[in-house]
Amino acid sequence: MARQIVDLIEEKQATEIVLLDVREQTSIADYFVIATMDNERQGNAIRQDLHEKLHIQQRVRPLNYEGMQESGGGWVLLDYGDVILHLFTEESRDFYKLEELWQKGNVVMKIL
Repeated sequence: MARQIVDLIEEKQATEIVLLDVREQTSIADYFVIATMDNERQGNAIRQDLHEKLHIQQRVRPLNYEGMQESGGGWVLLDYGDVILHLFTEESRDFYKLEELWQKGNVVMKIL
């Protein structure tokens, strides 16, 4: 599922995609997908595409969804259980620095 999410968000032009294996660092998920989006409109398009391709076609939906409120914020989190997707604007990604926080995670894939 993690690789499928990577493929789907890459199709929607997300950039700086990193797939981290965090199984040895945490029990909350097996993989984190971290990516940069240009703006919140793109983030909403990615979220809608994931909804269509994962939920409608495969009956897989996120356990939780956070971020992208109308007020902005520059990030969205979609929790699919074993895989958590983190989408950030460039500014928000620089602020939260998830790759540094989870630097002991194994980098499975990186798409720049």
